Amino acid sequence: MIRSEIIKNLVPVLKDQLVVCNIGLPSQELHMMGDQPSNFYMLGTMGLCSSIGLGLALTQKAKVISIDGDGSILTNLGTLPTIANNVAHNFILLIIDNGSYGSTGDQPTYTGMKTSLAKVAEACGCDNVIECQAEEAVNVMKTAIAGDKMTIIVCKCESGNIPVPVIELDGPVIRHRFMEEVKRKNA
Repeated sequence: MIRSEIIKNLVPVLKDQLVVCNIGLPSQELHMMGDQPSNFYMLGTMGLCSSIGLGLALTQKAKVISIDGDGSILTNLGTLPTIANNVAHNFILLIIDNGSYGSTGDQPTYTGMKTSLAKVAEACGCDNVIECQAEEAVNVMKTAIAGDKMTIIVCKCESGNIPVPVIELDGPVIRHRFMEEVKRKNA
């Protein structure tokens, strides 16, 4: 399985959840397969999806799911110790680890070699880290959503992309509709 297949399988599970999605192709795939106002699509901030998701989770009670990639996590490794030391039990971080920088041409990352983001997260102090294969993503996500514990999921998959359209919504529209959903969930 490739990342887009994981996202497609997760769309029904993520319905009406607050989702912050990684820059580039992951956001475009989620938008194409399951656009909803409660999705916040990153348009220009590589490496910050997990940080934004954590910040949002720390400031309100609704569950927040960040869908990030191995390449973005590697560009902001400081996010993992920050997550470990600022526990938000309403936060789920899904790292789709395809061992490549998928949005820029599938150049390999170190997670396709010797680096394990699950072990890095554990070494940073994250308590509930689950590594799974792509086929397990839906069940692991359902369990995390049903639980009351901050969860870091590292989902291993194959590298590869599908053609996707550009997101036609501009940043202020994405932000406005997302913030309206945050207000609704916390009312």
